[in-house]
Amino acid sequence: MSHRFPRAPFPPAVAHLVDAVALLLYPSGFVYVTAWPSVPFSLGLMRAREAYDELCAYTATRGDATFIHQHVVDAFAAQTADEHTKPITLALALVGLCLHVERDFTGREVQRAHMHIARRKRAWPSFALPRERGSITAADVLAREAGVTRDAAIHSWSAAVWEAFHASKPAVEELLSHYDIGYHAARKA
Repeated sequence: MSHRFPRAPFPPAVAHLVDAVALLLYPSGFVYVTAWPSVPFSLGLMRAREAYDELCAYTATRGDATFIHQHVVDAFAAQTADEHTKPITLALALVGLCLHVERDFTGREVQRAHMHIARRKRAWPSFALPRERGSITAADVLAREAGVTRDAAIHSWSAAVWEAFHASKPAVEELLSHYDIGYHAARKA
């Protein structure tokens, strides 16, 4: 659920406080508060979630065979993860980013890999949450012209978030190995 707050009555010097109060009132909103430098302050906490929601609406209705929507979901999940994020959520997001960025999997292929992994229950690894989660945000992507330009920005966003989690790569690679998901395994699933 998106919440919009009036901005006009607030002078710029205190406008950011409205966003902080919004986070306290709506904790299900944008929770990526540990890495302020990665999120443009003028964007505001709630507007980041709204940008993500609008981006999801854009990608979910694209109808493309590659299912670019999956990359948006994974990038946002990893970029906004905190200590309350379920381990499976972050694990699958990082798996998706790795497969997309490093192995050129489409969103549909990543989705198949997610389903393959989620079928077998296990104790999910925990991942360190880097302070910086990439310099590109959902709002940056949404600001791009719809179509090829925005789709390219989604790929850049995915790469930026994956790069921020580079220390997690060995654990993600082990997960992929454990589930026998290699360069082509998920494509056959």
